Amino acid sequence: MSLNLQTYTEHFTNPLYLESGRILEPYDITYETYGELNEDKSNVVVVCHALTGSHHAAGTYEGETKSGWWDGLIGPNKAIDTDKYFVICSNVIGSCFGSTGPMSPQHPHQEPYRYKFPVVSIKDMVKAQRILFDRLDIHRVHAIIGGSMGGMQALQFAIHYPNFANKIIAMAATHATQPWAIAFNKVAQEAILKDPDFKQGYYDPEIIKEQGLAGMAIGRMAGHISFLSPESMREKFGRDYKLTDGLYELFGKFQVESYLEYNGYNFTKWFDPLTYLYITKAINIYDLSRGFDSLREALKRVTAKMHLISFKNDILFKNFEMLEIADEFKNIGNTNYDYIDIESDYGHDAFLVELEKFESYVKDTLDG
Repeated sequence: MSLNLQTYTEHFTNPLYLESGRILEPYDITYETYGELNEDKSNVVVVCHALTGSHHAAGTYEGETKSGWWDGLIGPNKAIDTDKYFVICSNVIGSCFGSTGPMSPQHPHQEPYRYKFPVVSIKDMVKAQRILFDRLDIHRVHAIIGGSMGGMQALQFAIHYPNFANKIIAMAATHATQPWAIAFNKVAQEAILKDPDFKQGYYDPEIIKEQGLAGMAIGRMAGHISFLSPESMREKFGRDYKLTDGLYELFGKFQVESYLEYNGYNFTKWFDPLTYLYITKAINIYDLSRGFDSLREALKRVTAKMHLISFKNDILFKNFEMLEIADEFKNIGNTNYDYIDIESDYGHDAFLVELEKFESYVKDTLDG
């Protein structure tokens, strides 16, 4: 069977009422589907993407070599088997890959929103997806799965739309973003804001695409440090030096330095800086217990079977943060969950890289 990759954009004219009290109208949501929807629509699996991800989770576009960000997990005979399941991944509101975000034209004129774009929360992103699924006439899904910010969305779905999914798989996430993660985001935000080429938000996106944005590259380097771990860096780079550089040249580089530079500067040519500010803001203010007396009260709403996955050496969202959710389920007498901590030295990005460590778990969860 083939993956059957399809990409669509839906336009909505009804106002989206945001958690902040502001509204967004009109707005677009770009999404991608894989596999075939069965007759009773019981085979839908929703995939939620992380901070710099997009709706393009699997497969390869014509004329491109880079495949979707979870390509190893989604496809025929893979853990999320597209011969069995109809998979939907939508680009979140506030992003820069087709859904409405800060650089989208503001109705009725064609100027981008920039700072006029409202702050959106993870809850808002989930609400917009729920509206998209309503339009697609999908009112209940088999499962929702995501890692990092995608895991946050999966958890929000479980609380705010308790009858929407049978199963929720959330990995490498947390119940509320902790100061350590907010601190890494702060470095990135400041680096962007203080770059003169950012022009206080009034940059020309075409120039950035061509030249990149140094401040954002520096911020992204800090991000990359938080996605790995001391062990995975040691394994990946050790103290290896660039072969072409001299040890006693001031700007001679260790391999780890070239890695950070390459990933930092490359990133700025394909990801929008204002979007980065808005989405890191959404991550920072994420808290499952907002609007409830406590996390426990929030989790009492959950009816789906919950699968919580942490990674042992994740320094961005520590494994005990997922355990805290599991412990609350235990405290309220909810037995419909399981929690696994995956043996990994890779760090936060293990959910994107070490698929072999959890793919059979995902497969069993979906098929079971």
